[in-house]
Amino acid sequence: MTAARRLVLPETLCVAQRSQARMVADLTAEAFRHDPFNKWLFGDFRAMRAAFRALSQAIYTGAGTAHLLTDGGGASMWLPPGADDGLGAIPLAKLLAAITWYGGPAAARRAKLAGDVMAAHHPPETHWYLFTVGTLPDRRGQGLGKALLAPVLAHCDATNMPVYLENSNPANHGFYAAHGFRRHELIHVEKGAPPLEAMWREPAARVTS
Repeated sequence: MTAARRLVLPETLCVAQRSQARMVADLTAEAFRHDPFNKWLFGDFRAMRAAFRALSQAIYTGAGTAHLLTDGGGASMWLPPGADDGLGAIPLAKLLAAITWYGGPAAARRAKLAGDVMAAHHPPETHWYLFTVGTLPDRRGQGLGKALLAPVLAHCDATNMPVYLENSNPANHGFYAAHGFRRHELIHVEKGAPPLEAMWREPAARVTS
């Protein structure tokens, strides 16, 4: 049984199927519409949405795991330990083509560069990876982000597993810090790009020992 299958989800959450990959991506894109790093990266909202659709389909509703709030208010995308986070040649080509179509060649170049830089900084230790968590703008402040994180964080505490993410919006630092994440480093993709805040969460057993 994979790590993702061992998760216990409340009735308010469900595992997104491949057929729901676009729903996960579109919810995420709306949540990230004004995100400073992603606005710099993609330039055009449609390019961001297309990229999330490609990644949701190719990775996070397949090798990874994606969760949906059953009322449609938000979604999260995760990669469990040992899951393949790589894009094959054809999915990668489709991803870059979609970004180019909406954002132009410069956006595709930035996306490829960002992917390479993020991969170079990715910690080698075994961990869960949080790619995105987001709620619709009109649903913020209702505890939905916490609800999306809680099952995986509880599982990680129970199995003594750390969690890693790249925070793309400084305004979200407090949210992640409140859930036990601490700054690992700042990642600068290139000069002039908003930084990514790499954050690491130790499981509760390690924090209290």
